[in-house]
Amino acid sequence: MLSLDQIQFFEDNGYLVADGLLDQQGCIRPVVEEYEALLDRLCRDWHRSGALCALDSASSFQDKIVASYEAGCDYFQPMDISLPTGPFDEDTPMHCGPAIFNLMTSPDMLDAVEALIGPEITSNPIQHVRIKPPQKLLNNDEIRAHITSTDWHQDRAVARPEADRTQMVTAWCAITEADEENGCLRVVAGSHRKEMQVHCPSPQVGIPARLIDQDRVVSLPVQSGGVIFFHPLTIHGSLPNRSKRLRWSFDLRFNRTGEPTGRPQFPDFVARSRIAPGQTLRDPAQWAAMWRDAHARLAGASKPEMYHRWTGDHPYCA
Repeated sequence: MLSLDQIQFFEDNGYLVADGLLDQQGCIRPVVEEYEALLDRLCRDWHRSGALCALDSASSFQDKIVASYEAGCDYFQPMDISLPTGPFDEDTPMHCGPAIFNLMTSPDMLDAVEALIGPEITSNPIQHVRIKPPQKLLNNDEIRAHITSTDWHQDRAVARPEADRTQMVTAWCAITEADEENGCLRVVAGSHRKEMQVHCPSPQVGIPARLIDQDRVVSLPVQSGGVIFFHPLTIHGSLPNRSKRLRWSFDLRFNRTGEPTGRPQFPDFVARSRIAPGQTLRDPAQWAAMWRDAHARLAGASKPEMYHRWTGDHPYCA
C-alpha cells in the first residue's frame, strides 16, 4: 500500500515513481520467460516462412528482437496485449498469457491502485507492451510510439469522450531498467491540473511543443520492477533509446468499476472488489477467452474506431 506522503505527491504532481513495487521472482521473471518463449516461436515461424535467417541458439532476447526488426518482421503486434483500434483481420495476433495477467492482478499492484482510485478496480483494456531497440538500429521512417520515442500526450486524449470523467490511473511497468540513456519516461509535473490539450495527428498523435511547459519537465528513471503511476491528464512522453540496451515496459490502466473505459469494444474485467469480491476475475484463461471473443467479433470490420479528436488543420498543428 502507498504511504500518505506518496498519495499526496501523486495528487500534487500527477505522477508517482514506485521503485521495487513488483516482485522480481513472482512478477517480472515469469513475464520475461513467457515473452522469451513467445519470441522463440515467432522466430521459428518467420524462419520457416523464409522471412528471417536462422539465429544462433545462444542469441539473447535483445538479439532476436533486433534481428526480427531488421528483417522486417513485426514483433510488436504478436507481443502486444491489445488489439489494434483500426481495422484488422482474423489473422491479427496479440498476446494474453498467464504471466502478464499475473502482473496485472498482482496484490502489490492492486494495493497501490486502490490507494489512488479506491477499492473497486477494473482492469482497463487500453494497454500495451513497449519493447524499444536502440534508436540507431531503427529505420529512419520509424514513428511507432511502441518502438521509438513517444511524443508528448495525455492518456485521456486517446479514449472516447464518454470516459472523460472516469476515475482512472495509468501504471507504467518497467521490465528492464529505464534511464535517460535508454529512453525513460518524462512527465510535465502538475499538468494534470489543467484541461486536455490539443493533440496533432502527425507524426504521432501528440501535443505540440509550444504547449509544453519545459520548466516543469521531469525525467523519471526507474529500476526493473518499478511502476510509474500517473493521472490520465498528466502530459508525458519518452526519450529516444540512445543506449545499446533494449528498453521494455508495459502500459496498464485501471479505472473505477462501473465507469466507462474509453474502449467499449475491448474486454475489461474486475481486478479487485471489496463490495462484490465474487465478481473478481482470477482465471487468466478466461481473460484470454474474452480477447478471443472480441477478436472474432471485430475482425474484418470495415469502419475503424476513431479516438483522435483533433485534425491537422488546428492552428496549433500548423
